[in-house]
Amino acid sequence: MPSVGGRVRAGIARAGGKRVPALAATLACATAALGLTGCAAEPDPGTVTVLNSATDTAEHTANQRFFDRCAKPLGIKVEQISVPADQIASKTLRMASSDSLTDILELDGSELPQFAQTEGLRPLKEAGVDTSGFSASATSLGSYDGVQYGVARSVNSLALIYNTKLLKDAGIDPPRTWAELREAAKKLTEGDTYGMAFSASPNADGVYQFLPFFWSAGGDEAKLDNGKGEAALQLWKDLLADGSASRSVVNWNQQDVNDQFVAGRAAMMINGPWQVPVLSAQKNVDWAVAKIPVPEAGKDAVPPIGGTVMAVPKNEDRAREKRAGDLLNCLNSEQNQLQWGESVNNVPTRASAAQAYAEQNPKLAPFAELVTTARSRTAKVGTGWPIVGDALAGAFQSVLTGRTSPEQAMDRAQQQASAGK
Repeated sequence: MPSVGGRVRAGIARAGGKRVPALAATLACATAALGLTGCAAEPDPGTVTVLNSATDTAEHTANQRFFDRCAKPLGIKVEQISVPADQIASKTLRMASSDSLTDILELDGSELPQFAQTEGLRPLKEAGVDTSGFSASATSLGSYDGVQYGVARSVNSLALIYNTKLLKDAGIDPPRTWAELREAAKKLTEGDTYGMAFSASPNADGVYQFLPFFWSAGGDEAKLDNGKGEAALQLWKDLLADGSASRSVVNWNQQDVNDQFVAGRAAMMINGPWQVPVLSAQKNVDWAVAKIPVPEAGKDAVPPIGGTVMAVPKNEDRAREKRAGDLLNCLNSEQNQLQWGESVNNVPTRASAAQAYAEQNPKLAPFAELVTTARSRTAKVGTGWPIVGDALAGAFQSVLTGRTSPEQAMDRAQQQASAGK
């Protein structure tokens, strides 16, 4: 975890009604900040504060609507503090060191282990949060070392999105296996249109898109050289060698992939539900969603599960923790989850709400099905995930650019992951 940012305020602090030297207070605050708990502050007892990444006006407003709906019967108010997603971690540490940490932290699921490891988060059950009825994948997303610290209102994953007209004209059904995918991609490649598009960028986007193939093949993030993940690398390599996917995939992020699809330059793509607003707004491409093809028929696809989780930092004022827990219980009722999921095109995490979501949104139902078999990136390797992710990115980049074979790439990836521990 990064070092604690920010500066502990100087001056005289009070403890137990007695004045204490500034140095002692500074040390106490710094120690607390390392555990994500600030020194005693005097926040408004009727306000629950939430740190999140809802900087987009529409998302911020939608969040506040749900917060207010839950806050009113609880007799409280909710205040959002929103910063860009890549600044959440540093903002949290600065707030902790300045005695102003919020009552709820909304973190990317992949970041949760780094915060839970500090022992600065309250286990949800201790905060009074009802953790029953959630999908196993969603529970895993919010857990560290077997303890659930975070709860996700909704989650996302990846699926195969395809141009219905192009597949129909070619007499092709959505591919279900890797062999069918390779064959369909070849037939659909014509003129300026590639049969398949995906992101293989050397960052989180590319890694996220590689995981469904890696995991479905039996790849193991805790042992990258187990001899099974190489098949996923070979599939991606074959798609490029066939000319069915552009060699530019090594530079495309997930938005670039969607742009190619909308422009008609890709008949199929791997992407997530966050693209639905753009897809729904355009009129030139009819699209549908299918499960991600798997190595063998009858097997389940194993995509990554993504999304944010809400966690409760430890607070000496347990009443504040309880108010935060009460708010989370309301936000995660079946009705609120369903309505929130529909507003952001994500799948609710309560099993009952997810089923209702699939029934009410049949076009997006494959996402709801895929979430049931999805996995958290940090479930096995915890805080080691960033190192593993970098190693995987290096592996597929080296294979797709022709520098190494799949076997060599995975051997090197394991060496890199081991060296980084």
